[in-house]
Amino acid sequence: MARLAITGAAILVIFFVACFFGPLVYTVSPEALDFSAILVPPLSPGHAFGTDELGRDLLARCLYGGRISLSVGIVAMAIAVSLGTVVGALAGYWGRKTDQLLMRTTDLFLSLPTLPLLLLTVYLFRDPMMKTFGPELGIFLIVVVMIGLLAWMATARIVRSSFLTLKNKEFVEAAVNIGVSRRAIMFRQILPNAMSPIIVVATLEVGNAIITESTLSFLGVGFPPDTPTWGRLVTDGSQFLQAAPWLALIPGALIFFTVLSINFLGDGLRDALDPRQRK
Repeated sequence: MARLAITGAAILVIFFVACFFGPLVYTVSPEALDFSAILVPPLSPGHAFGTDELGRDLLARCLYGGRISLSVGIVAMAIAVSLGTVVGALAGYWGRKTDQLLMRTTDLFLSLPTLPLLLLTVYLFRDPMMKTFGPELGIFLIVVVMIGLLAWMATARIVRSSFLTLKNKEFVEAAVNIGVSRRAIMFRQILPNAMSPIIVVATLEVGNAIITESTLSFLGVGFPPDTPTWGRLVTDGSQFLQAAPWLALIPGALIFFTVLSINFLGDGLRDALDPRQRK
């Protein structure tokens, strides 16, 4: 598992460097049209990933789309983990009534259908958000906020379980006896000792957010059609599966390897941070 985790981490680093710094070296515009090179296959001179039906370079579009897809995963993960950590900490330490209220709220959110709710939210708020923040930023804010708000429940349950275990330890009792405030005990004493499962959940949430965004783009309700996210590229390429299968297979493979690498990394972190797994 350690080798798989290292391999996954290496692939993720390569993808991040390629997507965020690659365009500084590979300066081809993702929107540049070349009608003399329509549907050029991969590994052709000047077009490593080939071109689409308008002659646009697929490598440049994948690099640009990777920025958006990876950014969605990271920001949505940050929202979900932050919210889930706060809810789980309050439920696990603050008392029985607070625990019951927050856990029943968590159960309520778990019962919500994620994809239909995301589709409804995008349809309702797409136009006003696009007018206020622009096409890309407006949709980005809707997608990451909604994915984060619908993905915090697993983190909350894990953090609650850790707090229920740790709040009875000797160091917490010592902090209570010397008059340390509840807030300080929660976030300065207990939370650092509960970071191991949170880190593991955070890595997995990145992959889930990327898949969710790709699903929205594949359904045509995510980012605008002229924004080449990986999900949008798969959608556009699915229309040319017989004539140019690489248009869908290459961005689909990028999604697959990114999520697989994140899962390997999460499993490796779980084994490394859990003493029972090391045994």
